Amino acid sequence: MKKPNQPKPGLRRLLVSRFAAGRLWRGKLIAGTLVLPCALGRAGLTRHKREGDGATPSGRRRLLFFLFRRERARLAGLRAPVRFVRKDDIWCDDPTSFSYNRLLRGPSRRGHEDLWRADRLYDVVGVLDYNIRPRVLGRGSAIFFHIATDDLPPTAGCVALRARDMARLLPRLARRATLVIG
Repeated sequence: MKKPNQPKPGLRRLLVSRFAAGRLWRGKLIAGTLVLPCALGRAGLTRHKREGDGATPSGRRRLLFFLFRRERARLAGLRAPVRFVRKDDIWCDDPTSFSYNRLLRGPSRRGHEDLWRADRLYDVVGVLDYNIRPRVLGRGSAIFFHIATDDLPPTAGCVALRARDMARLLPRLARRATLVIG
């Protein structure tokens, strides 16, 4: 018998797929009974990801941890590991760097994504386990699960939800949730 104060285990598997017709970057995310529209990479889905191709890599992608802007995002109910973003946090996307596809502190002359953004798209960032271990230079970097604007424009290869949908989903996720893309 379940104790009344025990938290629910949370959703372990999120399904992400492209809409059958229309734009390559329009997708849907299915999380239990929730079906949410999402944005994908501008080139759609791929099994053969390359740096800069604009595609979202298909496959099983575990959510390793979340990055949050402390003053902008709410953590209520989130079970996954969290790290707060600092103004100098960057993610290396330079395929010639030994720091490729890693979280770093800036500044850097290498190619990178600034994680402290004014547009709010990185207020919540789920880091997916794509090309982390082993890391292969040029196979794609900074593949995140993050916020999108309300019109869901294409991403550079990430999966993105509207802020209100992300806020609904986060408290329902299990600690070791996985995105099954494609």
